[in-house]
Amino acid sequence: MLTPSTRLRLQGILKRIGSDQPVSLQERIYVQKFADRDQGVAAWLGQARRRQLQQLPEDSIARDGIDHLLEQMNLGPADPDASFRPGEDDIEGWFGGAPGWVRRS
Repeated sequence: MLTPSTRLRLQGILKRIGSDQPVSLQERIYVQKFADRDQGVAAWLGQARRRQLQQLPEDSIARDGIDHLLEQMNLGPADPDASFRPGEDDIEGWFGGAPGWVRRS
């Protein structure tokens, strides 16, 4: 359970992450520490990273529709490198770092 002051501090840092403003390493470590322990904070962090990648202001009119729904449901990768891009990626390279039991011969 987060205290109100901790929650407000986390949300302030996450708001800056989402709007692509500077965030110190100590603040990122602080957020990640809570995200590792609390699923709610991890969801907030994922939403902030997606907002940062989309580069849309939090109060933007363009934030309605399916993109906004997916963001609110916390769906989709927060990391652009986390998904396979068929036109750009090689499937063999994608699974190259997988354990032996995953790879087929």
